[in-house]
Amino acid sequence: MNALRHFITSGRKLIMVTGRQLDDLQTVCPHFELFSRVVTENGALLYDPQSKSQRVLANPPNPELVEELRRRGVPVSAGKVIIATSRPHEKEVLDLIREQRLELQVILNKASVMLPSGVDKGTGLKCALSELGIPLRKTIGVGDAENDEAFLALCGCSVAVANALNALKTRVRLVTVNERGAGVVELINEVLRGGAPVSCRSLRTPS
Repeated sequence: MNALRHFITSGRKLIMVTGRQLDDLQTVCPHFELFSRVVTENGALLYDPQSKSQRVLANPPNPELVEELRRRGVPVSAGKVIIATSRPHEKEVLDLIREQRLELQVILNKASVMLPSGVDKGTGLKCALSELGIPLRKTIGVGDAENDEAFLALCGCSVAVANALNALKTRVRLVTVNERGAGVVELINEVLRGGAPVSCRSLRTPS
């Protein structure tokens, strides 16, 4: 947490981009005040921690779809927009989408499956950056899963932590030496030392 505080006191801004629903996220992350914006539900909901305002970026989930998935024994969680479940239930989800000819897509997030309605982390990030007046080329993004690719591809510098999926590592500019939060701290420390992220020596390029 100290690394995040040092980062924002340097005059930079933090944006969290996650697949979690807002209520769930607040139970595991009590420090929203550190973030200028929080993008939740895989890009479908934009939250301003300062004003506590929410901006829904897509249509709400279809109640009938949620009910039918549950009738078929699929455990689902419905947010303001997103419908989420877990593997290995992606087959039932895909079958239902085909049967009902729904305009939905399945996005994987390691052990999770999400059904966004025409949104992803990239679209959510662009909305957050637009509100803050920050250009994409000046953005550093870091992630670890399949659903992170959509927003990392937009960032001026894309980074994967060491425990990220191998497929994601091949699509980013840099991979940290450390895993998970330690990898994020590693990246922050390099940026605060004043070096350009693309030339940070403690980071290795993806193999």
